[in-house]
Amino acid sequence: MLSQGLVKKVLDAALERGAQFAEVFVEDTYQSELRLIDSRPSNAVIGRLKGAGVRVFYGHEQVYVTTNDLSEAGLLKAARTAAAAKPAPGAGVTRVEPKAFQPQSFDQIHHYLTKPWEYDSGRKFQHLVTMDKAARARSGMVSQVEPFLLEKCQRILVANSDGVWAEDERNYVRAGCNVSLEDKGSRESQHTRAGQLGTSEWFDTVDFQKLATDAVDRAALLIHADFAPAGEFPVVIDNGFGGVIFHEACGHGLETTSVAKDASVFCGKQDQKIAEACVTAVDDGTISNAWGSLVVDDEGMATKKTVLIENGVLKSYIVDDMGARQTSFARTGSGRRQSYKYAPASRMRNTFIAAGTTKLEDMIRDIDYGIYAKEMGGGSVSPGTGDYNFGVTEGWLIKNGKLEKPVKGATLIGRGIETLGRITKVGTELRLQDGMCGSVSGSIPTTVGQPAILVSKILVGGRAAASTGGAK
Repeated sequence: MLSQGLVKKVLDAALERGAQFAEVFVEDTYQSELRLIDSRPSNAVIGRLKGAGVRVFYGHEQVYVTTNDLSEAGLLKAARTAAAAKPAPGAGVTRVEPKAFQPQSFDQIHHYLTKPWEYDSGRKFQHLVTMDKAARARSGMVSQVEPFLLEKCQRILVANSDGVWAEDERNYVRAGCNVSLEDKGSRESQHTRAGQLGTSEWFDTVDFQKLATDAVDRAALLIHADFAPAGEFPVVIDNGFGGVIFHEACGHGLETTSVAKDASVFCGKQDQKIAEACVTAVDDGTISNAWGSLVVDDEGMATKKTVLIENGVLKSYIVDDMGARQTSFARTGSGRRQSYKYAPASRMRNTFIAAGTTKLEDMIRDIDYGIYAKEMGGGSVSPGTGDYNFGVTEGWLIKNGKLEKPVKGATLIGRGIETLGRITKVGTELRLQDGMCGSVSGSIPTTVGQPAILVSKILVGGRAAASTGGAK
């Protein structure tokens, strides 16, 4: 992407005022987004993003400057702007000299074939039409259908003054369908999606009809459902996207972005028991073609599997380069960013609670009165405290050990570290789900997941008060 000679000049310029470390990140990204609304194309956008960022460290402070001018003059200007953020060094300051580059090779565990521009565009639109027709044929209550296809091909270069020279290519492909239903004044919206780290031939493996009809079926189930009761109940959270609660309410608190600032409830708890022995949680960047996987992170480090919690004991944090310098924890290959426009930060990859030993039906059977959260939606979290609220997109009332009826409008409210300590049973069937995560370094692809889990009690926001129940 750039010559080693040019990059060395840029690093020299970035270090000229006494910085201890300098880094150059370069990217060239192709993106495609196709959507239908009202059975007609609404978006057919193809874009290209090219640029670079120069980062310097002064102790535990960092300065980051971006440019979309990849000429020598443009890159040197960015480097000197980053360097000039600090006063000129005084006498006796030793100038850091960049080490010789050592180009790295990485095991390519992901499989890429057909790039977005090589896959017939007519076939892509036919996939959208398939979802649109399938959804509309599924129910007369369907009022709106929005199918979409997303593709991204990102090429990066990371080089720094420690001699790192790492290049990588990441390809992402995703499909989904948003639907809205209306009947007798009631409305319900649902969506489905699927994606992976991969290329366009993946579309040939997707059951687009099922992707659309699953969204319609869930909306039809709930459009006339009763609202969930309010109160504190045992809650069974199903697998897949149910893992969003751990990701948001606990995972962000384990990132050194928070830990280094002493702004996390998990600070100082390494090697301490924070959950029951049935809970093991992992952040793994090495799963072949998984949506949140990497070969190398955005700081040039090979990705790895990190056990965060083992049998209830906190074992590791999620650590980027600056986080390692601030905390002395070992890096975990977790420095990530949306694009060159963002400095990297410690971020999750494929984060999930590992499989346990209890069957889903046994969890439900053990509850007198509670909620089964079959599908989770979005929510909000305070990273410093772990306080969260999440919507349940498909819920069921549990009564006397059985699923009594579907309910809607449930919101799970709690504090991450407390909810983590209340997980008493973990299911056998792990499922992962693709998602997007927003934080200080932008929006990045991450995977969440878990088997079904039983939380002994969570505050449930709903419409009607009800007596609290308990697990048998």
